[in-house]
Amino acid sequence: MNYRLSHIPERTKKPREEGLTMVMDKGLSMRQAEDLIDASGPLVDLLKLGFGTSFVTPKLKEKIKLYQKADIRVYLGGTLFEAFVARGQFKDYRKLLDQLGLDMAEVSDGSINLPNKEKCKYITELAKTITVLSEVGSKETGILISPARWVSMMRMELDSGSWKVIAEARESGTVGIYRPSGHAHTTLVNRILAKVAAQDILWEAPQKSQQIWFLKQLGANVNLGNIAQDDVIPLETLRLGLRGDTFFQYLPEEMAEKLRQVKSE
Repeated sequence: MNYRLSHIPERTKKPREEGLTMVMDKGLSMRQAEDLIDASGPLVDLLKLGFGTSFVTPKLKEKIKLYQKADIRVYLGGTLFEAFVARGQFKDYRKLLDQLGLDMAEVSDGSINLPNKEKCKYITELAKTITVLSEVGSKETGILISPARWVSMMRMELDSGSWKVIAEARESGTVGIYRPSGHAHTTLVNRILAKVAAQDILWEAPQKSQQIWFLKQLGANVNLGNIAQDDVIPLETLRLGLRGDTFFQYLPEEMAEKLRQVKSE
């Protein structure tokens, strides 16, 4: 931090187990990737090369090495994993990870019908050599999964070797754990949290309102993902109570009450 302020929540340090910020790269140029690192690299833990963008991204290996040199862990979007599995090319997917020098992978079933037991086999196999993130939830609008099913899938995937389970929302933030309006399915989230530890979940939260909601529910060190490159520093100020939406979050109650009263007068 550049200077001292009291009543700032303590943030975890890299390599973090919680308080993760995952950024979605949907096709940044090398120069944009360099700018992201220069502006907010220390705040970015995970970098997802979204969906199948790595198939057409120029200078792919150079970009991956650039992020890794900045202490940012890179992985390919879960949709690409599904594309390989759908074509019977899982072995080729494993080889690709090795060729690209990746130590992390995402296993998902948001686009294809993949029985959970089969999905867990892929998780276990990959987890023998690399870190696995697994994503739970459908990418399709209108497909509802019961809270009990969400919990069951998350726990099975963690038991199978996932480091974190990702709660699906897509880059739009309008499916999965969110309603089409972008508001959180509060009952669903609360049911999940009653059975799965918060530190084991990475909540996709591309919209500012969603980030605020989770920060108010779970504090500064909640794991948040699908963050746009331009939103990393704004998100960090939300985490620290240095933006209007979370300004009073970490101030002592007597101080906060006094300030609220002054404002109202």
